[in-house]
Amino acid sequence: MNPRDFQKGLVGMKQTRTWLITGCSTGIGRGIAEAVLQKGENAVVTARDKSRVKDFEERYPGKALAVTLDMERPETIAQAVEQAQERFGSIDVLINNAGHGYRAALEEGEPAAVAELFQTNFFGPVELIKLVLPAMREQKYGVIVNVSSIGAVVPGLGSGYYGASKAALESVTDSLRREAAPLGIKAFIVEPGSFRTAFYDEALRGSQVKIGDYDQTSGKTRKENIVNTRQQPGDPRKGGAFIAEAVDMDNPPLRVLLGSDAVKFVTAQRKAQLEEAQAQAEFAARSDY
Repeated sequence: MNPRDFQKGLVGMKQTRTWLITGCSTGIGRGIAEAVLQKGENAVVTARDKSRVKDFEERYPGKALAVTLDMERPETIAQAVEQAQERFGSIDVLINNAGHGYRAALEEGEPAAVAELFQTNFFGPVELIKLVLPAMREQKYGVIVNVSSIGAVVPGLGSGYYGASKAALESVTDSLRREAAPLGIKAFIVEPGSFRTAFYDEALRGSQVKIGDYDQTSGKTRKENIVNTRQQPGDPRKGGAFIAEAVDMDNPPLRVLLGSDAVKFVTAQRKAQLEEAQAQAEFAARSDY
């Protein structure tokens, strides 16, 4: 993609749009909300505890609406959409940003915890997408952004379940992008690198199952062994503003990389995958008719 094409501007936009953004209490979600409200658009700012986002209503009266949305409580998903539509009439941009991590070796994964992880990182966002699509189809305009992670591309030790939940979200976004494009609806993925957020604190969970044989591999990345140094390269305010800018691109990439480290790790991983595939070309062809 030509860099100039990447920067290209605004088409088919409503004058004042309404954004529904999940996970706005901290980090990138808060950065997105700030960017949206600062440019005068409406924002439904959500969190599991809406008191943590009430300050947006105070600072942007009439423009911000604080709403409870907890992906672990599916009933709040529909309620959030209803409140947004009652207040602003339509949802024009959906940002699925809320999510959390989970550290465990595959064998250590707890079924209930893994199910909850997928509810938060995959099934909840998909349900939210399905709820906003009818109105977007009717108005022939909408943007859906699913915040993933470089962990979907470069899975780390002990992060297999987390990476799988994000990879699932990426797969449906890829299909949605092609299904909805003829209807005037854009969809894309954001793959952040490391940002100075609370991800390694309140947003990271870990298995209670500990198997000693994994101590020297995935065991090193267990939650209790993680210290948030807050020295990550990514700035959540700048990252949030960049996502808001990407929404206005004429033709955003399917995968928008966020942070210089994201470019580094994803490029290396994709290169290795390409080389592996090319090396198998002759062998793979032996299975053809």
